[in-house]
Amino acid sequence: MITIRQATLEDVPVLLEFEQGVIEAERPMDSTLKEKDAFYYDLPDLISDENVEIVVAEIDHEIVGSGYAKIKKGRECFTYDEYAYFGFMYTKPEYRGKGVNKLVIEHLYDWSYQKGISEVRLTVYPDNPSAIKAYEKVGMKSCLIEMRIDLRERVNGEE
Repeated sequence: MITIRQATLEDVPVLLEFEQGVIEAERPMDSTLKEKDAFYYDLPDLISDENVEIVVAEIDHEIVGSGYAKIKKGRECFTYDEYAYFGFMYTKPEYRGKGVNKLVIEHLYDWSYQKGISEVRLTVYPDNPSAIKAYEKVGMKSCLIEMRIDLRERVNGEE
């Protein structure tokens, strides 16, 4: 049975391992990620932030997954004032395909809605079809593709 609970400061060592798992999975899709000392999150800060719900998924008292929702201000051009940004979606490889990510997301949907938030956003690499499929399974739709260029490559004729 999978249980979802709020992360605590005692969970930080495991969450740091998960963070490196996320980075290692994303490194082949993003050449701008540092080879060493790459970190995405200030985990203690996320855990203590009242505008963030960071959760872990457990099976038999083992932490097997994570995710967070962070309330952010919407830009004036949008119909919503605030939205929930989802991130830190990670499931240990041996537990993938067992519904862990779905339960994390459903919990974060509920938390967001209880906070009066109806708009949810996240980012995913287009070269990550398994993640895209998982997010589509929980009702998400693609709405924007972020593009980039390293101008050093362009200047050096490596385009």
